Amino acid sequence: MELTNISFKALSITSEIDLNKIAIHLGMPKKYTWEQPLILRTNELKTIYPARINELQQVLVFSFGSVVFVNHTGKGEIQLLLKFLQTFEKDIDLSRTDSFTDDYSLHVEPIESMELTDEYVVVKEYEFFLPELIATVLAKSVALEKAEQQLGRVQDGIEVMIERLEKGKLRISNKVLASTTAKIVRHEFNTLAYIMILDKPEVTWTHQSASQFYEQMMNFFELNDRYTILKSKTDILYHITEGFSDISHSIRGLFVEWIVVILIVIEVVITILQILGWVPTHS
Repeated sequence: MELTNISFKALSITSEIDLNKIAIHLGMPKKYTWEQPLILRTNELKTIYPARINELQQVLVFSFGSVVFVNHTGKGEIQLLLKFLQTFEKDIDLSRTDSFTDDYSLHVEPIESMELTDEYVVVKEYEFFLPELIATVLAKSVALEKAEQQLGRVQDGIEVMIERLEKGKLRISNKVLASTTAKIVRHEFNTLAYIMILDKPEVTWTHQSASQFYEQMMNFFELNDRYTILKSKTDILYHITEGFSDISHSIRGLFVEWIVVILIVIEVVITILQILGWVPTHS
C-alpha cells in the first residue's frame, strides 16, 4: 500500500470507550487522556488479526465511541477488531456498527493546491500528521451524525407531549419529565461535551501546516456549524421541557388549592348543619 493512496473507514459504534483498559491489555504503557485517540499499529494489530497485516494499517480508537480504520481492505479484519473492542465495551452492538459510517481517502499528487471533496482529499506532499488529522475529523463527523439522530428521537418524544398539550391533556407525570430531561442532558454530555468538537489535536499546536489542514477539513465537514446547530436545538429542548414542567406544577398546585377549598367548604357545611341540629355533634 503506497503512501500516495490511503483509505479511511470511520464508524461510530458506541457512546464511550475506555482507552486505558484497551492499552493496558495490549501492553501499551502510555496513560491516555480523554481527548487523545488510541492508535493501534502493527505490533498491536498482529495480536488481534490472525493473518499477516500490512505495516501501514492502523486503527484509531476515540474515547467518544468512534473507530477509524486506515488502509483496511477486508470487512473481516474490521469485524475482528470490533469484536475485540466489544470485550471491553459490552454495549457495542455488532449488528448496528454500519449505521453511522463514512469512507474517505487521501491522495498525494503533484498539484498546485489541496483539493477537498466529499470522498477524498488530494495534497501535493505527504506529511506524517495527515492520517491522524483526517481520522479525527471523520471520527467526529460520524459521532455527530449519531448524535443528530439521537436528538431527533428526543424531539419526536417532545412532539408527542406537545400534541397531548394541544388536545387539552395538560398533566405530565414527573417520571416522563425527568426521563425526557435526562435524555437531553445525556445527549448534551455525549455530544457537545464529550466529542470535543472545539478541541484541536495536539500536533496542530506545534505544526502550522497541520493546524491549517485541520481547519480546512473541519470547515469542509462543517463540524463547527453542526455543533452550533445541535447546541441550539438542545437549548430549545431545555426551554420546552422547562415550560412543560411549569405547566405541570401549576396544574398540580391548582389541584391542591381546589382540594383545600373543597375541604374548607365541606367543613363549613358540616358546621352549619350541626348548628341547625341536622347533624349530631361529637362530644
